Amino acid sequence: MSRIIFNIALFVLISVPAIFPGCKDDNLKTENTRMDMESIQSDNLEQATFGQGCFWCAEAIFERVEGVKSVVSGYAGGTTENPSYEEVCTGSTGHAEVVQITFDPKVVSYDELLKIFWQTHDPTTLNRQGADVGTQYRSVIFYHNEEQKEKAEHYKKELDKSGAWKNPIVTQIVPFTKFYKAEAYHQNYFANNPEKGYCAFVIAPKVEKFEKVFKDKLKK
Repeated sequence: MSRIIFNIALFVLISVPAIFPGCKDDNLKTENTRMDMESIQSDNLEQATFGQGCFWCAEAIFERVEGVKSVVSGYAGGTTENPSYEEVCTGSTGHAEVVQITFDPKVVSYDELLKIFWQTHDPTTLNRQGADVGTQYRSVIFYHNEEQKEKAEHYKKELDKSGAWKNPIVTQIVPFTKFYKAEAYHQNYFANNPEKGYCAFVIAPKVEKFEKVFKDKLKK
């Protein structure tokens, strides 16, 4: 809800085309997804899907990582087909805001992406990151295979045991099912809207901290 307050003018602008559901082409969307998966497999790339609060924040962080080929903001983990941002914001669809990361495992490993995931948000706050509150902002790892599941569960257990945070980790670790790409204006949001309040006061400090801590992982 805090982001809608920051960007009320943008919300008004995008609400107009949203009233024309006929503009959606679900067949085209399905075909594009199939083609994307074929491309990923042929290039020996892998995918990771993380929810860590605002997907604008997560996108801005992971797109800076060497070996990451693309970061797409979207929705996962819910029951509503092709949900809109407004629907997800109500918390009624069951979706989390997530980023789907396509990466080259020869350059950056899933383990390294997990390390970035754990350290760039608070995994101990249930359904909340800062001022963003609701199940759509939950901390969650959607694993794509058994190896990802085992690694995520292992690191979660070890981090809890280490006392890295004073409170227990509440991050969900669940199987990946479907991913719905968010509306176009959400993609590359931080890069395209650096002057907006949420970007300047929430995302920018996170990115700055990330770049200092993970300077050896940044794209050249």
